[in-house]
Amino acid sequence: MGENIELDNNTYNILIALGHDANFLYDTINKYREDAKKSNRDDLVNLWENIKKDRIRHLHILKEALEKEIHK
Repeated sequence: MGENIELDNNTYNILIALGHDANFLYDTINKYREDAKKSNRDDLVNLWENIKKDRIRHLHILKEALEKEIHK
């Protein structure tokens, strides 16, 4: 059949972190932001927007780390 691919612990950890951050970024955080907006809490809307920006940055860092793991 196909090639036998091993997944080392570090690569696995990066993949799991990517999944958690992506789930939070694309599902959870939008709900939290909308809840804050419905409550007229601009301070919390700003909080969630800032966290979203940070998580996007984290996703890029994790993606770069994954690419390094793949090509090592």
